[in-house]
Amino acid sequence: MSAAALIERFRPHHQELRTRLLKSFVAIALTTALAYFFIDHLAAFCTQPLFLAAPTLEKLVYTKLTDAFVSYIKLALLAGIMVSFPYLLYQVWMFISPGLLSKERGVARRVILWSTGLFIGGALFGFFIVLPKTLSFFMSYAGENLEPMPKLGLYLTFVARMVLAFAISFEIPFLMVMTTVVGLVTHDHFKAKRKYFYIAIVVLSFLLTAGEVTATVLLAFPLFALYEAGIIAERRKA
Repeated sequence: MSAAALIERFRPHHQELRTRLLKSFVAIALTTALAYFFIDHLAAFCTQPLFLAAPTLEKLVYTKLTDAFVSYIKLALLAGIMVSFPYLLYQVWMFISPGLLSKERGVARRVILWSTGLFIGGALFGFFIVLPKTLSFFMSYAGENLEPMPKLGLYLTFVARMVLAFAISFEIPFLMVMTTVVGLVTHDHFKAKRKYFYIAIVVLSFLLTAGEVTATVLLAFPLFALYEAGIIAERRKA
């Protein structure tokens, strides 16, 4: 088959992909703009765990003229991506569903629902459970000779990294089931290689939390549980 014929064959798919990508981009842009409209409330929501962990702390600081603006833009973009995440997965579904059989569509639909649920669950767990405990640990070092002066940009980056780390990591059971369903590994593979994956989880947790020991531990143990849940789930699918 010539290159021209190959290009012509995949042209409809290329156009469909462009449409889905454009809709995804518009969704992120709209949700980001909406998030920026409420940026003061959003920033107050994100900084509340810090002020609860350090009641004597009155405000955050920024040392460059552009820091606050750039930090708010990043926060709005993160919020926009997370809010539009189910819609982004829907666009993925709309792109692949025409090429699937009826049974495969049902599987793909459940995959998207489970993936969305795990992503949101991980983000909520990271923000409401892990983040407050981590902040309390770090702020406990403040004392008579040590006064914390957190920078707005660095703090919001820390929160974003924490939330995304848990949101992405909670996809582990989903990935385990999918690799088994598509035949990349057998259903006994994850059970037989458990100790190696546990080591990988610890390393991954350390990297995702940028070496914060408390956050690493708080991320690793839920991932161990999710890994075992993935083994049970993929065994049932086998």
